[in-house]
Amino acid sequence: MTTASVGRTVHYVSHGTPVREDGTRAFEPQCRAAIITEVDPDSPGRVGLAVVNPTGLFFHPLSAGGAELAEGEDRAAGSWHWPERV
Repeated sequence: MTTASVGRTVHYVSHGTPVREDGTRAFEPQCRAAIITEVDPDSPGRVGLAVVNPTGLFFHPLSAGGAELAEGEDRAAGSWHWPERV
């Protein structure tokens, strides 16, 4: 596994919008480009991120909980992972 470090580009899985009463959502969770801004020295898989959205930037610092590395294909909303090779 590659080590997370400040300045690396990763993918962040957005939370999407809340589920409506009819079970639909206005926006589903999806991958967004992000830059690692800080790494938790006690848990290197937990990082602070600057997330780039089509409508602006979102900051998810360690002080607000950060984001955990998603292992394998289990990519929950609020997690991050290395970009797929294409």
